[in-house]
Amino acid sequence: WAAVTGEVSADALLLFLIIFAWTPPHFWALALYRTADYARAGLPMLPVTHGSEYTRLSVLLYTLILFGVTLLPFATRMSGLIYLGAAVVLGARFIHYAWRLYRDYSDALARRTFRFSILYLSLLFAALLADHYLRF
Repeated sequence: WAAVTGEVSADALLLFLIIFAWTPPHFWALALYRTADYARAGLPMLPVTHGSEYTRLSVLLYTLILFGVTLLPFATRMSGLIYLGAAVVLGARFIHYAWRLYRDYSDALARRTFRFSILYLSLLFAALLADHYLRF
């Protein structure tokens, strides 16, 4: 963004903030189903240092924060209704995954949550792009 526009604008910072907020639940979902691997390697990932329940709660809380952050492009008029709709639907789905992960943990669910997080970010930014070109 900054390379194309020649400046670090508020819009660029919002994109950074989305990725910044997305990173913890994304990596912690991975770390949950790979806890034993991280422990054997001596890597202090959150589920190794603080346990599964704390990590699952953290995934849920950070996913809620992420949801709020993803509404900022619409609130600041950086985007329109296409993006807003995608952010709400995708965010609700991510929150659903995070809630289920917190309540009914399984390695398979952690893996699905991790995989969804990748799809989530891709579709969210695709919606931002579509919104830019198809805004109404």
